[in-house]
Amino acid sequence: MNVGEHIRDWRKRRRLSQLDLALGAEISMRHLSFLETGRANPSRAMLLKLADELEIPLRERNVLLVSAGFAPVFRERGIDDPALAPARRALDAILQGHEPFPALVVDRGWNLVAANAAVPLLLEGVAPELLHPPLNVLRVALHPDGVARHSLNAAEWGAHIMDRLRRQVAMSGEDDLRALLAELEAYPQPPADDRRHEDFGGLAVQLRLARGDRILSFFTTTTVFGAALDITLSELTLETFFPADAETREALAAAAEAR
Repeated sequence: MNVGEHIRDWRKRRRLSQLDLALGAEISMRHLSFLETGRANPSRAMLLKLADELEIPLRERNVLLVSAGFAPVFRERGIDDPALAPARRALDAILQGHEPFPALVVDRGWNLVAANAAVPLLLEGVAPELLHPPLNVLRVALHPDGVARHSLNAAEWGAHIMDRLRRQVAMSGEDDLRALLAELEAYPQPPADDRRHEDFGGLAVQLRLARGDRILSFFTTTTVFGAALDITLSELTLETFFPADAETREALAAAAEAR
């Protein structure tokens, strides 16, 4: 795929018209059209400006630059690289600061990178073979022998997760994510739960877990690190769980005290 095709492809993924992208990048529609058709060659600065407007992930920005004959700009290092030690300390501080509530960090393929001391509470009863590294949190969440086995609203929660993954696949087109999506879609579908749950105004979907004679209810938030200039850091996602009721809050506090 040449550079013009890359630009056009990402514009369509973002559902931007040529006019919208041209206005955002402060260039004429004619010039943008020339870039997309290969009649003009973009500068490195212009490519990076277009990438900003299109919100292209850093990994794909390197691909875009290479397709235009430029060297890649953004580095990719392992999370354990000494150069990323300050970032890792910051992540650990965030995870620990969220206790006694669960929080975890995943990479772009939804593999677990780090977790705080409260996360094992979510994993109780999960089949041991699902917990071998690399632990994929979506597989653990939706597998019939995973968290879904103990979820009281597995159908609702699963639909929420699958919607997120489908959007990610549509935006990225990555083969490993397509394979993960196909695997999860092949799992047996849990029965729908017709009980009414607390309404969070469309902002969140509860996860309700049976734990003995208790029911733990959570909602989650997702945080990405948009200011990161390293590919590895830019692809990390922080998933934080919050108690959805007083009973869950008390149970998490008691579990933390017991630890």
